[in-house]
Amino acid sequence: MQSYPLAFYVRRIKPRVTDLLSRSAHSRLLWLPTHLAVIVVATLAISGSWVPWPIVPILSVAIGLSFGGLMFLGHETLHGGVLRGRWAWADTLVGSICYAPLLLSPLLWRSWHNRLHHANANRLGIDPDMYPSLDAYRSSATTRFALDNFALGGRRFRGVLSLVIGFTVQSMQILIRARSLLEMSPRRHRLAIAGTVVAVLGWLTVAVLIGPLAFLFAYVIPHVIANVVVMTFIVTNHGLSPANDENDPLLGSLTVTLPRWLEWLTLDFGYHVEHHLFPSASTRHARAIRAELQAEWPDRYKSMPLATAIGALYHSGRVYQDATTLLDPRSGHTSAALGAPPLPTA
Repeated sequence: MQSYPLAFYVRRIKPRVTDLLSRSAHSRLLWLPTHLAVIVVATLAISGSWVPWPIVPILSVAIGLSFGGLMFLGHETLHGGVLRGRWAWADTLVGSICYAPLLLSPLLWRSWHNRLHHANANRLGIDPDMYPSLDAYRSSATTRFALDNFALGGRRFRGVLSLVIGFTVQSMQILIRARSLLEMSPRRHRLAIAGTVVAVLGWLTVAVLIGPLAFLFAYVIPHVIANVVVMTFIVTNHGLSPANDENDPLLGSLTVTLPRWLEWLTLDFGYHVEHHLFPSASTRHARAIRAELQAEWPDRYKSMPLATAIGALYHSGRVYQDATTLLDPRSGHTSAALGAPPLPTA
């Protein structure tokens, strides 16, 4: 299967979307006070018994959705799509606030996601977000245990656990291994740990102030909901695509779609092919970029509804038998990764 480097696509598409790429999305920052207001007011309502108890779970869900919404805002901000020019200095501050509910340091996220993942998307053994090769699966008991019991695949319903706690578990795992996995310097690693510790202490302070039962509904349950919201997108971004060494965004990424109002609420996070092509562009412009990609490579560009992608993950294996074959080692079931025909001659 032919793959092409990211620069190949950029050269072809960038002249048509240059104006869009130059536009930052400052108005996205309006989501910051909006989500914070939901979180604060709902937490006060829960802890202060402002509402009947049957309403408390609804407020808990609202907080969880705002936690997820902050993550989407932080992701776009730390890529440079929201704050540029004289305001670029504030992106770390915004990122720190946005990622605090998920106990993640912006410094770690930049090293993990912006630098390593984006430069090596779907590269076996290097991309920290990718499922393993068959050799890696066989050589690691920890990997076998995690994939056999918790990965969303192989028609195992308990794989839903990877959505429930997956982002938090992976974040902590990468934080612990950051020096070797991300080649992070000792100083930057200490700063990343400090960022997580500050977030943990902040939420422990909230727990002391509002009490354990209120904290369960104001943070623990919302934290799980945010994991589900975020991981539902993350596992579909690349988990069905072939492995490749060219960092090919059309071959190795998948765009997932939702009803338009949900795409608006999630800041178009599902437009992942477009994001990997132009990561510093606001996803506000993703649909315009999508139109250009569909016009240029209609048979190569990959997109499907989010629910369809989740279903495909559930039925396929999570181990790469080879670059284009997904294997469930326990059952022996194999399925083809989302393929793409060769590009037409330019």
